[in-house]
Amino acid sequence: MLHATEVLGAEAHDAAGNFVGKVKEMFIVPDEQPNRISRLLLGRGQYRPLVARADQIGSVVPGKVQLSTDESELELYQPNEAWLAMRKDLLDQQIIDTNGRKVVRINDVDMAEQKNNGNTELRITNVDIGLPSAVRRLLQGVVPPMAIRRIQSKLPSRTIRWEFVNLIEPDPLRRVKLKLSSERLAKLHPADLADIAEELSPAERQSIFDSLDEETAAEAIAELDKRLQTQVVEKLNPEKAADILEEMNPDEAADLIANLPPDKSREVLGEMEHREAHEVEELLQFGENTAGGMMNTEIVVVGEDATRGEVVDYIRFHEIALDQLDNIVMINREAMFAGTVPVARLVLASADERMADLAFVPVLSLKTDAHENEVYELFDKYNLRSLTVINDVGRPLGAITVDDVVSRLTAKL
Repeated sequence: MLHATEVLGAEAHDAAGNFVGKVKEMFIVPDEQPNRISRLLLGRGQYRPLVARADQIGSVVPGKVQLSTDESELELYQPNEAWLAMRKDLLDQQIIDTNGRKVVRINDVDMAEQKNNGNTELRITNVDIGLPSAVRRLLQGVVPPMAIRRIQSKLPSRTIRWEFVNLIEPDPLRRVKLKLSSERLAKLHPADLADIAEELSPAERQSIFDSLDEETAAEAIAELDKRLQTQVVEKLNPEKAADILEEMNPDEAADLIANLPPDKSREVLGEMEHREAHEVEELLQFGENTAGGMMNTEIVVVGEDATRGEVVDYIRFHEIALDQLDNIVMINREAMFAGTVPVARLVLASADERMADLAFVPVLSLKTDAHENEVYELFDKYNLRSLTVINDVGRPLGAITVDDVVSRLTAKL
C-alpha cells in the first residue's frame, strides 16, 4: 500500500540511475482506466516538465520512483483538461460520502501496486478521510516515512472505496471528470441529500442538481431552505427547471415560482406542460399565508356512494402517489364536499362498505381565503393529517397536509 502524499515530491531516476526530477503531480485518465495512475509529472528546476507513462514506471517506494526507461524516452508535458490531477483535483477536495450521508474532505489517496510486463502500475483503492492521513500530511518531510507509518498504524482509519467516491465538479467544461453517480445519490433520503447540498459552495451545489434526474432533484429541492431553492432553480436552464417543477407537488412548485424573478418565472412556466402550469398559476392567485396558498391540488376525490372496493380499484388503476393517500376526499351528487375517509379506515373496511359510512367526524374544511392560523388551530385541535380546502360554493380544490404545516411552523422558529 502506497499513499499519494508519499509519492508526490518523490525523486525519480531513469533506468541509468540519472536524476530526472521530482514528482510534481500524478494524473488519472478516466477514459483509459478510471483507477490507474496513468502519468507522473516530473519537474526539475527551470527545465520543462516531463511526463512518465504508467508503462515507464519500474518501481515505486515512499519518496523514490525508479523508471524503466531513459530520460530521452519521456514526453514533454502538455496540459490536458481531461486528466484528473491528484494534487489539484483530489487532495483537500470535498466529496460526497453516500454511506455516511455527508460531505467529507480527502486527506490522502491509497494506492496498490500492480505488476504489468515488468513495470509497476499504481491503482487507486481508497480515498482517506481519517486521522491517519491528516497526521501523515502534517509530518510529511519532517519525520522519515517509515516512522510516520508506525505512528499512523495506531490510529483508527476512515476510508471510502474509490468506486464509491463521488467527485463534485462544478466546472461544466471539465465534465469528463465527473464521477457523480446519480443512481447512488438517488438512494439517499431527500432530506439527507438536501443537507449535503447545503454544505457545498453554490457552484458545487449547482453541479449536483445539474446531474440528478428530475424526480430526485425535485424531492431534494423541496427539502432545501427556501433561499437555496430559489438560487438553485434560478441558475438551471428553463427547460430543466420546468421538468423538475413538474415532478414537485403543485403547492411546492407554486411557492418556488413565486420567489423567482418575474422573467425567470415566465420562462419556466412557459416550458412546463399545460396542465401542470395551469395548476401552478391557479395556486399563485392565493395569498401565501392562506389555506389556498398552502394547499396541494393533487387529491383523490370519489363519490360518497362509492364502495370501498371501487375506490381501491380506482387508486390501483390510476397509480395514485402514496403522498396523496392520507385521506380520500368525498363529494355528493352535486359535487359538493361531503367529508373525508382516512386511509386507515379504508384498509380495514370490507369491500362493499360505502365511503359515506367510513367518513371522519366531524366533517372539516376551510375556504381558500382562510388565514394560516385557522389551519394550525384545526390541525392541533383534531390531530389531523390533512385538511380539505374548498371554494366559495363548497367544492373541494385541494388539501393541506401535516408536513406542510410542520414545514411552515419550523420556518417560523
